[in-house]
Amino acid sequence: MKKRGALEISFGMIFSIILIIVFIAFAFFGIKKLLGAQETATIEQFKHNLQEDINKMWSGPQGNQIYEYVLPKKIEQVCFVDDEYENMRFEPIGKYPGDKIIHIDLENTLDGKDEKCFVNSGKLTIKLKKDFGESLVTLMSA
Repeated sequence: MKKRGALEISFGMIFSIILIIVFIAFAFFGIKKLLGAQETATIEQFKHNLQEDINKMWSGPQGNQIYEYVLPKKIEQVCFVDDEYENMRFEPIGKYPGDKIIHIDLENTLDGKDEKCFVNSGKLTIKLKKDFGESLVTLMSA
């Protein structure tokens, strides 16, 4: 009679352990993708809400309102620049796509500077202003 070690693992047990590891890896991958999709959805919702609020202010004769928006904390700043194709961008640059926001008075918003940035701390606060006789909305720090 041969003595065998107390720890003898069958092929079925080894295969089961490998499958469990693969399933756990796929679960982490899926969760990571889901969180990335949530982040993208939050950014797109911000763009939509900002444009809607600017459109409301633009369509009225005058207004002065402070708005608060939710953004992922990975976005440090939202900057507005005088660019024909993409006048709003997110910092850090390149990680998130910018957008073209219409009905903004970039001359008054930028106030002679190259860009106007709003710091994000999870919630971004922007003041929208339009006076009588103005045709565009100015963005200001709240």
